[in-house]
Order: sequence, then structure tokens, then C-alpha cells
Amino acid sequence: MSVFQFLKSKTFFKQIAFAVIGLVVFVFFFKFWLGIITNHDQKIQVPNLHKLTIEEAERTLRDLNLDFVVKDSSSYNPEYPKRSVIEQNPEVGEFVKEKRKVYLTLNPSKYRNIQLPNLNGRTKRQAISELKAIGFKVGTKFTYIPDIGKDVVRGLKHNGKIVNANDKLPKYSTIELILGSGDEEVTPETNPEGEPIDTPALDLDSQ
Repeated sequence: MSVFQFLKSKTFFKQIAFAVIGLVVFVFFFKFWLGIITNHDQKIQVPNLHKLTIEEAERTLRDLNLDFVVKDSSSYNPEYPKRSVIEQNPEVGEFVKEKRKVYLTLNPSKYRNIQLPNLNGRTKRQAISELKAIGFKVGTKFTYIPDIGKDVVRGLKHNGKIVNANDKLPKYSTIELILGSGDEEVTPETNPEGEPIDTPALDLDSQ
């Protein structure tokens, strides 16, 4: 029998049919096996872990057969408990497979520290603008000392104590300015205990 006759014979078509059927069966069983070993049909809904401590989040994820990786955050959020989960990836409600890693970002225990700039010799307005720009608050009262430079910065205070350039304080700390009075000598007003009375600050934002 020639090759051409064989290609037109029933035997050839039967072999082709058996080959196709065998391939289909193989693909079916291969996909079935692959689905078993990869948990293809098993989906787990990611729970809401926000505001949980790392211990609480770990227990929740372990119960669902999920893994996790912890990342620290550089931005403190006062609306979340300290060292609690502030962000998660995948997000709440997403469906994932078993053993999927959930990435957790934790809330720091406080605002990050910021280095105080050297403001000596700056004007009051310049100092206020610079302090606010880097994340500090400025006190509502100014302390004046004898100095020929009027409203020129001669020092800084925080919680009533002198602080210096390059000192580090938490973001949003309130900084009080010590300014020159414009006179070489000044007699400050005092309260009944003999302590100096600070001069109310000028509200620059309203100007």
C-alpha cells in the first residue's frame, strides 16, 4: 500500500481519532492534577486587618492558612493605635490562594523626628515659614530679649526649654521663638511672681 493510499484509508483516520482522543484525555487529566496541587479552585477572602495588633493579625491570618510580611511605616497616623496595622496588600475582600503572603504596614509609635534648622538671624516671618514647611508648629507667644535686631530670631524653645539647631524633635512639635526686641535693653513685664510675661504672637496667617 502506498503512502497516498494509507493516508486515505480508514486505518489512518482511526489512528488520528485515537490520537486526538488521547490528547484530549491527557489535557483534561493534566489540568485536573494541576488544579489539585495548586489549590486552583480554593479561594480565601482577605480579612480586614486594619487597627489590629501584629499578634491579632498573625492569629487571624494563620487561621486562614495565609502568610504575612511586616513592613514599618514612616508616617504616623494618630487615628490608628500605635504599632497596629495601617495598610495591607492585598486589600480587604480580595480573593487569594492558600499560603499567599499578605503585606502589612504598621503604624509607628510616634511621629518621626525632624531636625531643627539654624534660624539664628532670620526674621520672625522667615522662621515661622521655614518651621511650618518642615512640619513644626509655631507657638502663639514670642519671648523678646534685649537685642538691636527687632523681630530677629535669637533662640528657640520647646516646652519652655531651650533647644538648638540640629536637635531633633517629633513632627508637629510646637516651637517657641525667642526674638530681638529692637533695643539694646528691655525691661520685660512681669507677673505677680516676678516672671516675665511673653508677648502674644502675631497671627501671620490672617495677614
